[in-house]
Amino acid sequence: MLLPGLLLVGCLGEQSPLLPAGTSDEIAPRIGTAQRATDQEHQRLLAAFGGEYRAPRARAALDEVVQRLAKAGDGQIGHYEITILNSPVVNAFALPNGRLYVTRGLLVLANDTSEIASVLAHEIAHVTARHAVERAEKEAESALVSQVVSQVLKDPSRGAAVRAGSKLSLARFSRQQELTADQISVRNIARAGYDPYGASRFLATLGRNTAFRNSGQNQSADDKRLDILSSHPQTPERIAAVTAAARQIAAPGIGERDSGRWLNAIEGLPYGEDPRDGVVRGRRYLNSTLRIAFAAPEGFSLEAAQDMVIGVSANGAQALRFDSVTLKAGQTLESYVAAGWIEGVETTGIEKVEIGGQPAVIAHGKGTDWTFRLAAVQVGERVYRFILAARGTSDPERPMRSIVDSFRTLSPAEAQSVRPMQIRLVAAQADDTIASMAERMPEQDRPGELFQLLNGLDRNAALTPGQRYKVVAE
Repeated sequence: MLLPGLLLVGCLGEQSPLLPAGTSDEIAPRIGTAQRATDQEHQRLLAAFGGEYRAPRARAALDEVVQRLAKAGDGQIGHYEITILNSPVVNAFALPNGRLYVTRGLLVLANDTSEIASVLAHEIAHVTARHAVERAEKEAESALVSQVVSQVLKDPSRGAAVRAGSKLSLARFSRQQELTADQISVRNIARAGYDPYGASRFLATLGRNTAFRNSGQNQSADDKRLDILSSHPQTPERIAAVTAAARQIAAPGIGERDSGRWLNAIEGLPYGEDPRDGVVRGRRYLNSTLRIAFAAPEGFSLEAAQDMVIGVSANGAQALRFDSVTLKAGQTLESYVAAGWIEGVETTGIEKVEIGGQPAVIAHGKGTDWTFRLAAVQVGERVYRFILAARGTSDPERPMRSIVDSFRTLSPAEAQSVRPMQIRLVAAQADDTIASMAERMPEQDRPGELFQLLNGLDRNAALTPGQRYKVVAE
């Protein structure tokens, strides 16, 4: 389950880093080179995906799964080190030297231990089958791809914005390699005593998650590229294949699921973006570190990303971006805005105003296919920037006015009260339904659909009294 396009290993030559002790002196230098390359990729991954997220209970559960897989693998599975990445993007992948990575965004989608075991077994299968090495040998280099901030709104029709900063350029496993890893993983989780049908259940959840994110128009272009299914065979094909593989082992009902233990392991994990980047509450954005807040116009969906906030209107005709910069010594707000910060957009109509009690400048701009409203608010040494783009010649002046009117600084008490959203467990009562559970998540986009997604439920499914279900809450 490799991220589309990410080269997770450097050019390792023909030797796998998973070599036994006593390797010859001739090969040893090449192992050192391979190790340095994978160490570099490890650091790049941490930098690109928010660093490591330390969750002792979840990590302990993952370690136990790998140990059981290794014991059942009769020596074919060696030592693996697991890192939980602090990213809401749903993915998992492995380096050929045995480093496994799972995002916290993936962990919260699993509903039992057999499902997460299928993920880890799949990634281990790529290593044991040498898929990662074969893929690495076909790549000439690993390059960081920079998204230029001024071009973020260049193509709003495809999601309005992408995250600035670095993302890793990634190579894909072949379709056959993915299907092979699926087959191996089903056999291995069954040998380890887990329910082999966990793989098909989790693949179904992954497909539903992708559909949910895409239909909501609140997934950035980077997140779509990094989605776990974007470079894999179609989900129905994979589900059919792993289901057939499980049926060759036994009928449904065998093997361990242990949903209770897994749910205990992930309770309290953050849901969504890193709280350090601020939190989204419906149309509101609050950042306790910067102590600022604002609200998007009616009909917009917001998503906090690293160093910015992006938003899209329901019909995709308008796009919003918010970020911040620091002025150069001696530079004024007016001169900064006049210089223009969007490539290919002429800035005119510059006007000094006051926004949220702070000095500010507003302006408008015109691109080839989009009309822009711009605002820059200075708070201390930091300048907060708003870009609102509308397709064609329509002027987004009114929605921009609603944004700047909502901008304000937070008091220390307000900033301290901002809490991240987390996964919480709620036991269903006899009269609870999907709709009543969704009411516990009023500030989430499409809470009913989200509740079904998080808990692997079909539409109109009946809840089991006493059973615990995942909700998103402070």
